[in-house]
Amino acid sequence: MSTKATVDLSVQMCGIRFNNPFLLSSSPVSNCAEMIERAYEHGWAGVCYKTLNSDRVEIIHPSPRMNGYDYEGKRLVGLQNVEMTSDRPLRHNLADILYLKKKYPDRKIIVSIMGFSNDEWAFLAKASADHGADMLELNFSCPHMSVEGSGYKVGQSFHLIEKFTTTVKRAVGIPVLAKLTPNITDMTEAAVYAKNGGADGVSAINTVRGISEIGFDDFVARPNVFGRGAVSGLSGPAVKPIGLRFVAEMAQCKELGLPISGMGGIETWVDSLEYLLAGATTLQVTTGIIHYGYRIVEDMIEGLSDWMIARGVGKLTEVIGKAVQNLHETGEFDLQRQGIATYDLDKCVGCGQCHIVCHDAGGQALRWDSATRRPELIEGKCLSCMICSFVCPVPGLIGFTEKPKDWKRLPTPVMDEAEVARVRFEPFTLA
Repeated sequence: MSTKATVDLSVQMCGIRFNNPFLLSSSPVSNCAEMIERAYEHGWAGVCYKTLNSDRVEIIHPSPRMNGYDYEGKRLVGLQNVEMTSDRPLRHNLADILYLKKKYPDRKIIVSIMGFSNDEWAFLAKASADHGADMLELNFSCPHMSVEGSGYKVGQSFHLIEKFTTTVKRAVGIPVLAKLTPNITDMTEAAVYAKNGGADGVSAINTVRGISEIGFDDFVARPNVFGRGAVSGLSGPAVKPIGLRFVAEMAQCKELGLPISGMGGIETWVDSLEYLLAGATTLQVTTGIIHYGYRIVEDMIEGLSDWMIARGVGKLTEVIGKAVQNLHETGEFDLQRQGIATYDLDKCVGCGQCHIVCHDAGGQALRWDSATRRPELIEGKCLSCMICSFVCPVPGLIGFTEKPKDWKRLPTPVMDEAEVARVRFEPFTLA
């Protein structure tokens, strides 16, 4: 494709160069060398290898281990899973990592590890580095690890984040990322503890604890593991707004100042660009691959390249974090500037959805002409909530325009004093 050669998609993270920002995340899609080789053939710049453990704890995955969350005809808007760390022997994983690094020296390998003690964290870190890891990702965030002292429980205990990060940094000389859990209120605090422990960067987000579905016949949350359900990790497009929020907040945090590997619902070049604008340097994908296969990276590279060409952007690094400066607290909005919805009625199909939603959840700002089946806007009543545009089936029909600063909305109707007195003092009885 010609556009690929005209822009520079490479990024630098923790001193390591990636051909493009797209990585397999530590998950079912990065379980072995055979799988990762196929991904490399499609253009992925690297991999976060599925989380290693020391074999001290035998990992047996539940069966079934996943459940797809569909919504209103859209397949796999979320993915519920109860899978844990790699269930392959450590020696097999290390051999695969060494093989991949020797065969594909230009592709970067970030090895995810999870220990259950200081010694295990150090052991796994050294073993990974010795077998070719370019970087480590410390899994402080798996939301359904059933082994005590692991996964998101560590990520919720900030002193353990700092302690285990320090242990790993003392054991190896390669960069270290802390993969943080979204199942907390403020991720910036956890990230600062990781930085204090020596982390070179952070990864976010891991899956969000939730319940995607409950069976109406058996009353068991999905996946139904022989009659038992569980709160476990949800990924996919449904969690993208949460992922963007945490990435942007960490990018804004001046005390942190670390590069971010972003993930959470990335399926398209649009998702990718949003994460980059929010401050992510590299991007990790799981559910999008489960939905469409490794080939989606080709579409993401093409779409990102085309956008850069159209905007005259030569290097991807020019856009990383560009949206962060425009994020403010809601109290900082300029409330003196107001606007209203606008309607291109030549495009209107007369469905009436705008009228319904405006009267049931908006400002009651639309009259409905039954003869022409068209809405008529009462400008002074429009709240500019824009919910009419969200339900309109015709793209571009409903827009927004700013009004002059001296423009005022009509006052909200209130009952007169006599009506208030009647309602307040009139005896009330049930029929």
